[in-house]
Amino acid sequence: MSSSQLLAERPAPAMAVSRVEERKAHPKISLAVILTVQLMLVLDVTVVNIALPQMQEVLHFSQSNLSWVLNAYLLTFGGLLLLGGRMGDLFGRKRLFIGGVTLFTLASLTGGLATSAGWLVAARAVQGIGAALAAPSALALLMTSFPEGPQRNRALSYFTAVSSAGGSIGLILGGMLTAWVSWRWALFINVPIGIAVVLLASRFIEGTTRQRGRLDLVGALTSTLGMGTLVYAFIRAGSNGWNDAGTGWSIVLAAVILAIFVLIETRHEQPVMPLHLLASRSRVSAFVSVLFTVAAMYGGFFFLTQFLQRVMGFSPVVTGIAFLPMTLSIFTISRIVPRLIPRLGPRRILIGGASLVVLSTLWLTQISLSSHYAPAIVVPMILLGAGVGSSFLPLSITVLSGVPGREAGAASGMLQTMQQVGGALGLSILVTAFGTATRAVPARLLVGAAPAMRAEIVFTHGLTSVFVLTAVFALLSLANGLLVLRSPSRPEPAMQVLLSE
Repeated sequence: MSSSQLLAERPAPAMAVSRVEERKAHPKISLAVILTVQLMLVLDVTVVNIALPQMQEVLHFSQSNLSWVLNAYLLTFGGLLLLGGRMGDLFGRKRLFIGGVTLFTLASLTGGLATSAGWLVAARAVQGIGAALAAPSALALLMTSFPEGPQRNRALSYFTAVSSAGGSIGLILGGMLTAWVSWRWALFINVPIGIAVVLLASRFIEGTTRQRGRLDLVGALTSTLGMGTLVYAFIRAGSNGWNDAGTGWSIVLAAVILAIFVLIETRHEQPVMPLHLLASRSRVSAFVSVLFTVAAMYGGFFFLTQFLQRVMGFSPVVTGIAFLPMTLSIFTISRIVPRLIPRLGPRRILIGGASLVVLSTLWLTQISLSSHYAPAIVVPMILLGAGVGSSFLPLSITVLSGVPGREAGAASGMLQTMQQVGGALGLSILVTAFGTATRAVPARLLVGAAPAMRAEIVFTHGLTSVFVLTAVFALLSLANGLLVLRSPSRPEPAMQVLLSE
């Protein structure tokens, strides 16, 4: 049995055959619509990064409040993903997909018209709500839109490539729009794309059968509050530090709410997060690998962007273009991986990808004031892109294999929740480590240096500490992957076949 067959849905009823055949007439359009939405949702995490200085000047943000342009989106996106996934299962994934994209598009238009800091932050929060409704249904629709075999594996490879490359694409696009037009177009750009997606999705994406049952409202409420509080705790830790009382109480509160959520899910007939999906040791460990891989990747984006502009003097446009080798590396490897899986199996590919991420992060620990873009930065960028591009498809296969069609939305929501939480957690830890390192720069490094040079020395010293921690994240992901693949416990049947290839 090939690895692609492991992702097969239950056989379609006879009455559904005609609809499936009709859908196959436009597979490329269906895939393009789904990938466009996924790219739009993922790159919105980073597309405003380079525009932040302009936003601060025009809308009069304070330095401490400026981070909420990013955090408002991450908070609602990460907190509502589980709810969005389960709503898609119960109320129809196409309906949630179109509704989420519509809300995201309207919020983008509203944010682009903002005349105050509060207005923009509120619009970004609503963008996150729309993204949380659309994202789980996007992956679930991909699974149900393509039959088992090479078609589904290729579609998944494109999806994972877009998901992992979206962050760097956002930096490129944000730099161009900010320098050539206005920061407002980092939001306005979503409007024509969103309108086109809604029109095409209405016509070319096949609707899925709605599941009978009722929404687990209490579970949905506690999962949203718990994940939202947890993401907020990570965000607060990044700005105020781990010793901050608010950070500590947020973590405690999140733990209590999530414990209540788990208790509710064990007793509900149709839970918002089917806990039996966590009974697979392989699936749980795949979630952990996703968490650490995303933490390493987004940390690299955030700090490399600042190094290129603050130390190397790159303009916003050049900074965005500087990430192009990483983006191309991700897309190239993602095209190759589906062809390698039948030959090598996901086990070897996953280990190889994680090893490349480790190598790239270790290389970045050697950055100094005398470093040049090539090879000190561009080579580890290419390695990081190759590692991420190699890792996400095997991890997605591990998470989604053996999941019944009726729970595809819930599983997709769990996978994407790990991605958002991984980004928030990793960034908060790295920002805290950066602040600690910059306050403890050895005096001998600053002796005789001009004031401007001192700032660069301090920043680079902190950056070295950041990439040491990033390498630790990557090593933990590799170790976890090795543990999963060598686990003596008996995996579920689908995974057992997958790992034996």
